[in-house]
Amino acid sequence: MRAVVCRAWGDVDDLKVEEVSVPTPGPGEVLITVKATAVNYADALMTAGRYQTRPELPFSPGLETAGVVSACGVGVTRLKPGDRVMAILAYGGLAEMVVAPESETFAIPAGMSFEEAGAFPVAYISSHVAIRWQGRLEAGETLLVLGAAGGVGLTAVEIGKAMGARVIAAASTAEKLAVTRERGADELVNYSTDKLTERVMALTDGRGADVCFDPVGGDLFDAALSSLGWGGRILVVGFVGGVQQIPANRLLVKNRAALGSSLRYFRWHAPDKLHRSVDELLAWYEAGRLRPCISHRLPLEKSVEAIRLLTDRRAYGKVVVVPGLGAD
Repeated sequence: MRAVVCRAWGDVDDLKVEEVSVPTPGPGEVLITVKATAVNYADALMTAGRYQTRPELPFSPGLETAGVVSACGVGVTRLKPGDRVMAILAYGGLAEMVVAPESETFAIPAGMSFEEAGAFPVAYISSHVAIRWQGRLEAGETLLVLGAAGGVGLTAVEIGKAMGARVIAAASTAEKLAVTRERGADELVNYSTDKLTERVMALTDGRGADVCFDPVGGDLFDAALSSLGWGGRILVVGFVGGVQQIPANRLLVKNRAALGSSLRYFRWHAPDKLHRSVDELLAWYEAGRLRPCISHRLPLEKSVEAIRLLTDRRAYGKVVVVPGLGAD
């Protein structure tokens, strides 16, 4: 089979498509014939050796996938060969076949395409566990979403609306904000031209947001923290803009909270909540309340270009690699 292979820590441009052996599912695992795999910013970090965990070299990037179960390991009871599934992966999704744990592999709803399913697990589940379990967002509250046109940002907009919140979407261009409006954002903030804190305060009549979903970090974090009202919660989801320092005094005086949320660790420590998140998300999808946004589809041979679309911030929504797609 073909797979994108990382043989040394470094730039994504060093990744190559190679012929490798088909993996064998172990106990509690399934072998999936891949139909679509979305790329994530974390793929670039992992390739560089700067991610939270380091796989043994060589390895294939890819933190999620969708396809058809080809074989099942000992002890697998919930799935069988031929099932349409999507899965959360430790790595390995940028390949024609991949092994996934049954516990983190989920049936694809009948109306969902493989491309939508390949773009679903990381973004939607990451956003849901952050907003539902960490942010404790309630109906009627205001949710501020930074990087709102990105892979996780757009899902946070949709999830906020599904939970009954008023959603303020913040992004860097008018074009990106237009995409968030299509996904249900109530108010828009262009932080390239507007002052984030002033704009959010104006939109909330001085009360501030109740929850901020922040996959960006860096310089925006300070303004986002100031945009929160009394008792506000800021969700630290990623650091595309750099790792910020959190001033504890500004948490204390407004009774605010800064909460980290990482799907990689959440799924290990709270598997029951993870499955409840998936059940709610799939119910919303089947009700037409979630619509995965895919801006680019590329073949396996162009996986480097797919990752570059994210790291260069030239994409909105998700970028999906489709092994069966022609390279031309």
